[in-house]
Amino acid sequence: MLLRHKTFAAVLSAGGAWLAYAAPVAAQEQEPAATSAPGVADGAIVVTARRREETLTDVPIAVTAFTGEQLERSGALDITDIAQTTPNVTLEVSRGTNNTLSAFIRGVGQQDPVAGFEAGVGIYLDDVYLNRPQAAVLDIYDVERIEVLRGPQGTLYGRNTIGGAIKYVTRRLGDVPMLKARATYGTYNQAEGVLSASTPLGDSGFRLGGAVARLSRGGFGTNLTTGEDNYNKDVWAGRGTIEFEPSPDAFFRLSADYTRDKSNSRGGHRLIPGLVNPNLYPVLDDVYDSRGGLVSPTQDVEAYGGSLLAEVHPSDWLTFRSITGYRKDDSATPIDFDALPVVDLDVPAFYNNEQFSQEIQALVDTGSLNGLIGIYYLDASARTVFDVRLPGTVTALTFGDVNTDTVAIFGDFTYDITTQLSLSVGGRYTWDTRDSTVQRNIFLGASPFFGGTTPPLVRQTDFRGSADFEKFTPRVSLAFKPTPDHTLYASYSQGFKGGGFDPRGVGTAAPDFNGNGIGGAGGDYDDIYRFLSFDPETVDSYEIGYKASLLDRSLNLALAAFRADYSDIQIPGSVGATVGGIQTFIGITTNAAKARFNGVEGEFNWTVARDLTGANDRLTLAGTVGYIDAKFLNYIDARGIDVADNREIQNTPEWTASGTIGYSIPVGDGAIDISGTAAYRSSSQQFELPTPLLDQPGFTLFDANVVWTINDMFSLGVHGRNLFDKQYIVAGYNFLNQDPDSGAFEGRCGPGGTSPGRVPCNQPGFDPTLGAEGTLTAYYGNPRQVFVTATFKY
Repeated sequence: MLLRHKTFAAVLSAGGAWLAYAAPVAAQEQEPAATSAPGVADGAIVVTARRREETLTDVPIAVTAFTGEQLERSGALDITDIAQTTPNVTLEVSRGTNNTLSAFIRGVGQQDPVAGFEAGVGIYLDDVYLNRPQAAVLDIYDVERIEVLRGPQGTLYGRNTIGGAIKYVTRRLGDVPMLKARATYGTYNQAEGVLSASTPLGDSGFRLGGAVARLSRGGFGTNLTTGEDNYNKDVWAGRGTIEFEPSPDAFFRLSADYTRDKSNSRGGHRLIPGLVNPNLYPVLDDVYDSRGGLVSPTQDVEAYGGSLLAEVHPSDWLTFRSITGYRKDDSATPIDFDALPVVDLDVPAFYNNEQFSQEIQALVDTGSLNGLIGIYYLDASARTVFDVRLPGTVTALTFGDVNTDTVAIFGDFTYDITTQLSLSVGGRYTWDTRDSTVQRNIFLGASPFFGGTTPPLVRQTDFRGSADFEKFTPRVSLAFKPTPDHTLYASYSQGFKGGGFDPRGVGTAAPDFNGNGIGGAGGDYDDIYRFLSFDPETVDSYEIGYKASLLDRSLNLALAAFRADYSDIQIPGSVGATVGGIQTFIGITTNAAKARFNGVEGEFNWTVARDLTGANDRLTLAGTVGYIDAKFLNYIDARGIDVADNREIQNTPEWTASGTIGYSIPVGDGAIDISGTAAYRSSSQQFELPTPLLDQPGFTLFDANVVWTINDMFSLGVHGRNLFDKQYIVAGYNFLNQDPDSGAFEGRCGPGGTSPGRVPCNQPGFDPTLGAEGTLTAYYGNPRQVFVTATFKY
């Protein structure tokens, strides 16, 4: 039987006895279930982490999931919120943007959004892979569930899931007409409205549905130069779906979505005074204020796409599935790195991405043997264009245009050796082709892409190249079930992230690798190719785990321990340099490092007590903990020295933990649900080299929610997030000279002095590598927010 049309809420209702989902929803508003799924089999939760329907305890993968109802009741706003209660996961809005995602799972990820660099965590919207991080900070509305799969998922999810995968699944349409409206108002003039509806078309088998969202908020601060709100939100979004189910053995779903984000450009907070004019540009008191003067191009993001799912079930043991996807997004953004009203380090940018993907699967279930085989194709293009504007009207244009063609065949099967012991084996073979065009030119004034009319002064890079990569990524696991409510497993999996070419590379700076006496300055193509290119990186992961339902299924537990060997790590970066007497920057990306990760993770949901103060009330507890010992084994820096002992894995706190307490009591025809969550993250670094002032010490965030479900139609909720108004850095820029071993800032800049080889300055202890005033700029997570939500369902 096909289960795709069942809603996840129905699954929880049917299978709630297995998980702590039987506890009140409010008690789990941010509480992750060990796994999640769209179906039910014999009263147990069914999951699709391995792209096929399986019961929760059968899946030898560390999975955390959130239902749409949980997310709504917790006041979750976008996909980054789930990281607070997911072990060993970091999800942040990228520096200088409103909706570009930086994602890390178990120490693996990527925060550089420029075309040519691949993500380390795969983001999937209704099983369609999002090839680029732009527009990937998905707002939460009309969602059925979000799943987080930790560890390499290269066998079933393919390239660039080397750290894990995140699946955003939109709500399926029901068999009866439905209308739902949600309105929100809160601090910072937060005003949101979501309207969704669906209906079957008689007995034709067709169902139509859609949702429209208006998401707005005033700024957390102000740009003191332009007068605009800073950190505001101005989003229109919508989704539409057509489903056709002519029989129980066939299902078709066509869906489309559109998002327009016209939020103001996000300005950073300078952590140091201006180096030349410290009295004119002191550090601002409010970390959400900025004073950047770059206003062109106008901040604007447009993203849209669609997917077609087809499933046919010709026999009891065989299902064919097709997933077709198309997506496109265009971003215009003025990023003022220096956050000053003058041109010191300004970066106007365009990002343009387009992709088409096709996946075909055959799923087999003969009883003792079940699994799937499939083929996947991706045709994607990504273009990044930006100016780097420095004092004196000097501008460095970077143009990177990358075309990606990927073909993969894959399979994954589980064989039940006995009723208690099963073996799973899978593999994926990927053919990956990258075609890149890279241009780097120096202009006086703006480049032609941003309104300039003058020819370039210097052509630093004019490169076209192609690279082919092939990789086999296996997976094997062994699971033992002493009883239906207990599972122990051990697994091995591998993932890889594609190679490519550095779009910021300066061809004229290429060394003479082949010894012919020419080098990049003389136009030697082989030298330039080697200088700009980098290879794929790989992870080999070993994991053991235990999943169980205890105490008459009132306590649900998931434990995992893992080790990962991370090889050929791609280290992208930009360094300031003076080439031919002109201050500029050089992109340098190398497979410079190897690392090892050891870690443990735990999650639980526990219905502690029932009928405490009255009939049918409940007290619940939930918690998560993640620990990771992430170490570089070697790290070769630009000097050719192994500095592994002086480097840390970026955006990876050693400890992540959360705890949620919830209480529900029936009131009239409904209930009042109260919950509170504390989420802790230990200290972490923005980059591999320590960056004083920019790196974030450990911190804890506190949230609370009160939801009154009046009856089946109406509910009211009050939500508080970051209740103690903790200020914490999530991203930033640094272009100051540092000691290459300790990270300490270096500079002989002093009153009336001159930074070495650069400009006069008046701030001791710092030496800018780009610009004159120095750039050390931070972006912060959201401050305290309190908002009220009213929901109507019919």
